[in-house]
Amino acid sequence: MKLHFKKEGQGSPIVIVHGLYGSSDNWLAISKRLSDHHQVYAIDLRNHGRSPHHPEHTYQGMVDDLARFFDDHHIERATLLGHSMGGKTAMLFAADYPERVEKLVIADIAPKDYLRLGDESQYHLHRTILMAMMEINFEFVKTRQDVADSLAEKIGSPDIIQFLLKNVAVDTKSKKLHWRLNVEALYNHLEEIVEGGNEKYFEDRLPVTVYPVVFIRGLKSPYIRDEDIPRILRIYPDAQIIDIPDAGHWLHAEQPELFMQAVLQCC
Repeated sequence: MKLHFKKEGQGSPIVIVHGLYGSSDNWLAISKRLSDHHQVYAIDLRNHGRSPHHPEHTYQGMVDDLARFFDDHHIERATLLGHSMGGKTAMLFAADYPERVEKLVIADIAPKDYLRLGDESQYHLHRTILMAMMEINFEFVKTRQDVADSLAEKIGSPDIIQFLLKNVAVDTKSKKLHWRLNVEALYNHLEEIVEGGNEKYFEDRLPVTVYPVVFIRGLKSPYIRDEDIPRILRIYPDAQIIDIPDAGHWLHAEQPELFMQAVLQCC
């Protein structure tokens, strides 16, 4: 699958891989800062942003898309900066194609099965979000405020609702609103998104020391807990862990300057 992307700057390449419900648009400010010294590619993963929709949404599919992206743009080696689902995709790509990875920077996700390890709350949160999105009937919902009001009936967080609203687009012909996301595909593969990219994938590759690895976590986020650090270091024994205070899962939006400082330390 050919992915939509935005490119800025010159220099050694960095490929930014967004998370669930995200897109390249969410990373414009970060891309701009990094482009002072790098050629930055911010991609839209399948079923997100302006990239094509596909009924399959698996990590293997996303890794294959990323490999094709490297080939299409003649990228021999790059630093990968991946957030959340994009972070898991970046880890798996790096495991399959170590020769194509300069550095691996992972934002607020661990290589673990969040369902099996007792973090069911994240699965149920995303299930609630996707169900709320699917229930919106754009035949009757005419404005972004209508969308927000409808989502608020099921989703309690105004921040999450505002983030989701970035995915509302207007059809150029019918002028009706619609989701840029392939919501149905994401819902159908939610278990894969939450469970996949876990430590089992790395069992025959341990330890991973071929490229430098940095994990950046928000200290208010439940996605990388203190008890996850030994799991990370078992796979990446030389990994650096950087903490961002007063930041949750969307740490690049909540603490952009501290996040940027952390990224610049390693890029």
